Amino acid sequence: MKNIRNHAIRFVLVGTLNTAFSYLIYAGLLFAGFDYKIANLLTLTLGVLFSFKTQGHLVFNNPDNRLLGRFVLSWAFIYLCVTAVIGKIIDFGFDAYWAGAIALPFSVVLSYLTQRYFVFRQVPGKET
Repeated sequence: MKNIRNHAIRFVLVGTLNTAFSYLIYAGLLFAGFDYKIANLLTLTLGVLFSFKTQGHLVFNNPDNRLLGRFVLSWAFIYLCVTAVIGKIIDFGFDAYWAGAIALPFSVVLSYLTQRYFVFRQVPGKET
């Protein structure tokens, strides 16, 4: 349980910076006139490599570059899910700025779960 808590704390600390940076990119792209779907995709694309290195090394103690394919696959899945959530929030009457902000907690939880249990999963007996 302590190991899961440590991962979660480190994930939140590193992820806070990544999330703030990503939302600023997203909002900037919306301000520049991009549709929310394209803004979300471009934001995701810009953050993937940096996030891969920071999360892998600082959170999960696993800097193995061979896991990049899994990381990209997990973010493709997250992108589809979060874009659908943003769309539903917009359907409730929120603008794309608020919808993106409201969807952030969903994105964070989904990101942690996919990284912890799919991308950087630990081999039994080799916990970090």
